Order: sequence, then structure tokens, then C-alpha cells
Amino acid sequence: MANDLLKHLEGSSRRRFLRFATAFGAAVAVDRSNILNVVNDTAGSAMADEAACAATNKSFHIVAGDGGFAWFQLLWPHNEIAAANIDDFAFHAFGQTTMAGDTDKPMTLGPEAPWREYDKSKRVSAFMAGNNETHTPTPTAAASVGNNQSMLAVCAAIQRTTPSLLPVIAINPVAFGNAAGAPVATNVADADGMVQLFNSAASRAILEVPQDAALYEAYYKALLGLNKAAARPTQLRGQKIGKQAASFLGQNLAAQLMVQDEDLVRYGINGGTPNKLSSLARACIVAVKAFRLNLTQSVIVPALRDDPHGAFGDMASLRDTTQTLGGILDAFMGDLTAAEDPSCSARSLGDNVVMTIHGDTPKDPRVKSGWPDGTPNDSNWIYAMGNGFIKTGWHGGVRANGATDVFDPTTGETVANGSSQSVSAAAGAAVAFAVAKGDMRRVQDFYTGPAIDGIVNINPIQ
Repeated sequence: MANDLLKHLEGSSRRRFLRFATAFGAAVAVDRSNILNVVNDTAGSAMADEAACAATNKSFHIVAGDGGFAWFQLLWPHNEIAAANIDDFAFHAFGQTTMAGDTDKPMTLGPEAPWREYDKSKRVSAFMAGNNETHTPTPTAAASVGNNQSMLAVCAAIQRTTPSLLPVIAINPVAFGNAAGAPVATNVADADGMVQLFNSAASRAILEVPQDAALYEAYYKALLGLNKAAARPTQLRGQKIGKQAASFLGQNLAAQLMVQDEDLVRYGINGGTPNKLSSLARACIVAVKAFRLNLTQSVIVPALRDDPHGAFGDMASLRDTTQTLGGILDAFMGDLTAAEDPSCSARSLGDNVVMTIHGDTPKDPRVKSGWPDGTPNDSNWIYAMGNGFIKTGWHGGVRANGATDVFDPTTGETVANGSSQSVSAAAGAAVAFAVAKGDMRRVQDFYTGPAIDGIVNINPIQ
């Protein structure tokens, strides 16, 4: 019989109970399916469903080097810059912005900002972090967890508890970095290279004898029919996964990952779309398909890399670029939300993917003429969508007078006239917290700075 006390556990208490149940099962050598049965009986089916889900979130990281990061501040500008209405400032839509109404900190949305129609778990967090790294295609300063560890590698190390064929897929150029326990990233040249990863000689050999795959599937399902212990919900979930895996062997993975014409239409991509945008869209399309097949836990992609010094000299092109960029991100979230997470059938990929965007230089938000590379106080920042695990809105920021504020990670309060480099490790730890699904102990395996309670949601938005 279910225990009401356990059924109504919430937040960190709920997560601690699930981690304890899993650890206890391992300690006494009890099969995971039996542990799930016990959870189902004592804490209810909802808790069992949650226990059956992966312990980590997947992640998608956009690295906008060579000056391309500047485009993203047109989607999510600094609050004082957008409100200043000063024509010399590097913003294209004064008077057309809105304030997000449900963020923890104020956040200005440019007219092309994505994800407006989703709940507040999809709002963006913007952290001052790192320093200006003009010009490099492989920026790292704003994506750090301290102690010479990169945020990308730390996230991947945390994700190792959720198995997949290729833990990290990275499109070059990329500086993956280091972290204890991080897997090796699989590097490819572009989105097509991601597809071809799953068109190896071995997989083609299997497909050349489709009878073998069909026979395996038939054997599996026949043997499954002999299993008389199929009444419990936890058994049914496991059997469903097994059936999918059996069918999976007979499928051409490369064919399933390929970008189709209808995908490009959905992302707003046509023959006239600049390559800097179409390549990002293609990477997003393939990433969703790879996540849906549970082939990877993390995808890292470069973006834009066009060093747009002259962007404000052609406002029509600037608006087209910004609109297409926002549309790509919207379509990406739409695809994620429409897909069931294979590691957690009760939720969509849209619920279980964390995103980040960082770059070498965001360029000076106070100067549109020539959009110079230098930034106030050598500052930089990172955007993150933490899916309810991170406090949203701007944490620090560039002021209209050129001053730079940062944040106290323990309280979340603004700290005036600070260096963005001083808080980059805390920002990276917040992202790691989101990937770890709120497991602060796992974050502390990598992060040794001040407490980050002020910038994360200990009881996440779900």
C-alpha cells in the first residue's frame, strides 16, 4: 500500500528519496525493475514514473565564435540598453521590446525572441560570465565551472549516468575542454557529418541482411509473450523500451537522422537563406532526431561566426537575420516538445533538454557604428535555458552608462561594478545543476566556489 508521506514528497526531498531508493537497490543487489516496483507500491505510480526517468537532462550547446555571438543580444538585450532608446546603441528595435512577465529577474525580449508561448520554465537566464575573447572560433571563458574545467565537459561527465551510443557529438570547431570523468567528444564537420556517424560500415552490414534484424525482433517479442510477470506498470515500461530497442536494430539510423525538405520549411530555411543560418538549422534538426533515438546526451554546435561589424549598415538584412535566428530556435523547441523523451516516456524532450549559448565577444552593446569587438570592462556573458532549474532573467548586465554589474551567486542579488570573469564559474555551475536535474551533490564534484542557491531553483519549476 502506498505511503501518503512518500507520495507527497516534493522538490529536493522527493529527489533525495529517489536517489536513496536507487542507491539502496544497488547496495543490496536488487534489480532496478524490482526497485521500481517497490517505489510504485510504496510511493505511488507517479513517483515510480519519475524514478524510471534518466537522472540527468540532455543538453544542446551553441558556441558562437568569431563575433557571431553578437547576434543573440538582439534577441535578449541588456535591460538598460533596450530601455535607453539611444540611437547610437547597438539595438534594432527600440520601442518594440517587451518585458517577460514571469522571470525571476527582469528580462527584456526583442521582438524576435523565441519561446514566448511556452511556460516560464522556458524563459532564458542571462549570466554575466567570462571575459572578451575576440576573435576565436572556440571560446571558453564564459563556459567554465572553475578549476580548469569547462562547462561543456562537466555537463557531459554528469550525463555519463545516462547511457547512449555517443555521449557527446560536437561539430567543429569546438574546444570541449576537460572535467574528471568526461567522455571523449565525437567530432564531425557539420550536420551531415552527424548523420553519417550512424551510417558506418558495421551498420550497413546489418542492413544488408534485414532478415537478421527482423528475426531478432520476432524472437524478442515471442519470448516476451512467455513472460507472465507483465501486469505491473514498471514491467510494461521496461517491455516497451525493449520492443523499441528490438525494432531499432532493423532500422537505418542515418536515414532517420537526415534533414528532410519539410524540416527546412518548418525552420524557415530556403535556397536564399545564408549558410550561417541554414547550417545552424540543420544542426538543430539532426540534434532533435538524435536525441529522440537516444543516440547522444549532448550536442555542441558552432553558430553564425560572421563577425558582423557592419550589421547596422544594412537594417533590412539585420532584421532578416534576427527574425530567422529566432524562428530557428522556436522551431527547435517545437520539435523537442513534440518528441517523447526516450529516457523518460512521461515527458517530452522539450522538458528534458537544457540549452546554452556563449561566444567569444558579444560586441559593444553601446556602439552600433562598426559594432566594435570591445565590451565594457572586458565583459562577456552566457545565455541558458535551464528548464525550470535555473533562476531566469538577467543576472548582472551592462548599464546604459557603460558600467557592468554582476551577481552574488549565493543570494542572487546584483553586485554593482563587478567583473564578469569573477562569476563565470558560478554561472557554469548553475548550468551543471540543471543538467544534473537539481543534484547539488553532483555539481559539487566539480564546483568549489560559493553556494549557488541564489541563481538556481532548489525546488525546480516542473
